[in-house]
Amino acid sequence: MRTPRGAVLIPVLAGTILSVSCAAGAEPATYSGGAYMSKAEAADVCFVEPTEELRARLSPEQWAVLVDAATEPPFRNPYWNNHEPGVYVDAIDGTPLFSSQAKFDSGTGWPSFWTPIEPDRLLLIEDLSLGMRRVEVRAKASGGHLGHVFDDGPQPTGLRYCINSAALRFIPAAELVAAGYAELAASFQ
Repeated sequence: MRTPRGAVLIPVLAGTILSVSCAAGAEPATYSGGAYMSKAEAADVCFVEPTEELRARLSPEQWAVLVDAATEPPFRNPYWNNHEPGVYVDAIDGTPLFSSQAKFDSGTGWPSFWTPIEPDRLLLIEDLSLGMRRVEVRAKASGGHLGHVFDDGPQPTGLRYCINSAALRFIPAAELVAAGYAELAASFQ
């Protein structure tokens, strides 16, 4: 399993839900082959604080995906077949996560990207649920569950970030400046 440079790989037990809010400076120890945290250290990693305020801001599907780590149905979500240029941001806090320039058609029915905008905006967590070994992708700032990353994507990374539409909000390239993402608008001109 390859780990993107700057991303964090955190082994956790199957079914474990991280239940401590983001701890300032909670960075993983780095070992050869990737960055890891012990089970004890993982307790200090970001997760979504399930407040009533957040529940009011999110749709039931967004809550299920971002907070409860559910998976939306393939081919029945708004961004799987979106080909418009723009940026996909965290639906909780607006952190820019993925660009349409790294999006590709994986045939899976979910938005797929070969790289994030900034790898250090993501947490990668070993997921042993459902009798499989996968790597969960969470937003580092909000702790929201985004999806999973696999090593069957296109070059140049060979990775496929398979992300739930419900975890994202799409901002078209033409609206980036008005939405406060001027620094990202230049890449679409």
